[in-house]
Amino acid sequence: MTRRRWIADEVSGNHAAITDNHADHLIRVLRVRTGQEFDIATGTLVRRGRVVLIKEGRVEFELGEEVSASPTLALTVLLAIFKFDRMEWAIEKCTELGVERIVPVIARRTDAHLASAAGKRAERWRRIALQAAEQSRRVAPPEIAAPIKLPDAATLTAPLRIVLAESQQETLLRDILASHRDGAILLAIGPEGGWTEVELELFQKAGWISVSLSTTILRAETAAIAATAITLSQLG
Repeated sequence: MTRRRWIADEVSGNHAAITDNHADHLIRVLRVRTGQEFDIATGTLVRRGRVVLIKEGRVEFELGEEVSASPTLALTVLLAIFKFDRMEWAIEKCTELGVERIVPVIARRTDAHLASAAGKRAERWRRIALQAAEQSRRVAPPEIAAPIKLPDAATLTAPLRIVLAESQQETLLRDILASHRDGAILLAIGPEGGWTEVELELFQKAGWISVSLSTTILRAETAAIAATAITLSQLG
């Protein structure tokens, strides 16, 4: 039977712990017992962990042998902020697929209320990413960056920078990825309604490559998941 994986909040030598609400779920919902074994991700690797102490808000493990784990692939998704329930779903699924980093972006068509609330929402997004990372047996959750504005996002650097654009029908994502051999990738996904022409010009001037997924128009969260899956399939 496959052991459930947990991402440790604390690691010291051959001991690790999960704490606070993270531990409460294990204690109250899963009813963990002393002596049970789990896979414990320590940030750089995964080791077998045996429960040695259970108390309020804390479960401690003694760490044993290393367990094989899939490497994280170097993909950063820039996700223009859209309706929070849909965005949370996109973050969860992009985490399960294996993205390394997610950067929320305030675009011109981002609703003003959502933009103002995004900073306070980031911690919730990190909790969602942590849960999704454990469910999908990752070594670590993706980094969820603090929200940034589009002009700052366009200045981020990587060997390959791609922006999805509905207006770009001549160049497909899969074609650009086919010629990419090595190095990190930045993938920018627009908000509901897409990027404005001014924003696309900003990306172009900064050296980003505009691509499309297909001839159909996708919801923002669908585009994020589809583009992530295609890109990670190519990287893998």
